[in-house]
Amino acid sequence: MIVSALRWVGGIDGYLEIVDQRRLPGEFVKLQCRTVEQVFDAIKTLAVRGAPALGVAAAYGLVLALQELTGDVGVERALQQCARACDYLASSRPTAVNLFRALDRVKSEAERFAAANNNAATEQLRQAVLDEANAICAEDEQLCRRIGQNGEPFIKDGAAVLTHCNAGALATAGQGTALSVLFEAHKKGKRFRVYADETRPLLQGSRLTAWELLQAGIDVTVVCDNMAGWLMKQGKVDLVITGADRIAANGDTANKIGTYSLSVLAKAHGIPFYVAAPSSTFDLDIETGEQIPIEERDADELRFVGDGQVAPEGVDVYNPAFDVTPAENITTIITDRGIIESPSRATVAQHFK
Repeated sequence: MIVSALRWVGGIDGYLEIVDQRRLPGEFVKLQCRTVEQVFDAIKTLAVRGAPALGVAAAYGLVLALQELTGDVGVERALQQCARACDYLASSRPTAVNLFRALDRVKSEAERFAAANNNAATEQLRQAVLDEANAICAEDEQLCRRIGQNGEPFIKDGAAVLTHCNAGALATAGQGTALSVLFEAHKKGKRFRVYADETRPLLQGSRLTAWELLQAGIDVTVVCDNMAGWLMKQGKVDLVITGADRIAANGDTANKIGTYSLSVLAKAHGIPFYVAAPSSTFDLDIETGEQIPIEERDADELRFVGDGQVAPEGVDVYNPAFDVTPAENITTIITDRGIIESPSRATVAQHFK
C-alpha cells in the first residue's frame, strides 16, 4: 500500500485533507484544512512536509483563501485576496522551492484568467484557481512515477540501499521521489534491503520512511544517523539515494540536515550517491548552493524528543533543517526528464535545454 499524503475533497467549496505526519507512526490521523491559516499551520508544524507536497498544499491554500470571499466581489478584489494569501503562505518555510513555484503558478493563472475574462464572476475565478491547483497535484503524481521508472535500473537485485529523511509518498502528491525508485524496483520483483537513517531531530526516517516501506512490503532496517559510516566501512551499503528540497543551477542540492555528511562518507567509501527529485525542485535562478536559504527551526526540536527533555534547559542550540550537498559529491540526479550524470552547471543546463 502506498499512502496518499494529501487530497482535495469536493469542488470550489471543498477542503484539503492531509495525513498528519506529526502523529505517525503511532497514529494514522487525517486533518481537514478548511482555511488558509490551517494550511499555513500544517506546513509550519510539519503536519505536511516534503518539497513537492508543500507546493501542492500551498496551491490548495489559495483555493481556501478565496472561499473567504462572500458573494460576487469582482475579480480585482479576488486577485488582491489571492496575492495576500500567496505572501502569507510563502512565509511558512523558506527552503523548498516547490512551495514558491506553486504559489506563483496559481497566482499567475488567476491573473491570466482575470485579464482574459474582464466580466467574470468571482466564482469563475475561484474555479480557475482550483483547476490550476488540481493540475499541479496531478502533474506531481505523474512526475513521481517517471522519477521511479528512470531510477529503477540503479537498484540491482540483492542491493543494500541507504536513504535519509523521507522522500516517499508522504512527501509528495504521488508515490515519492527517492522512494518512488524503490517502489518501482519492488514492483519488478527485485529483492533489496533498505537502511533508513532515523534522521534527527524529527526522526522522519524512522517514523515515516520505515513506516512507508513496511506498508509496501519492502525489507527495511532503521539505523541511527551516526551508524552510516560504519555500515559503509563494513561493505553493507551499495548505494545512497535521497530526495531534495532545492537544486541550484550547478547541481548543488539542499536536503534534510545530515545529507551532506552522507555524501562525504559515500565518496570516501566509493559508494554512488543518487539524488531523486522532480524538475520543479531545480531553481535555475540560483547559481550555487551557497545562495539557497536554509531554514533554522525551533531549538526545542533538539532539546526534547517528544515530551522527554534530552538537553539542559537554556542551553544554546543550532538547528538548521537542511544542509547543502555539493554537486561533486553527487553521482547522478534522477528526475522525471531522465538522469543527470556527474551534475554540473553544464550537465544541468543540457538536461533542461
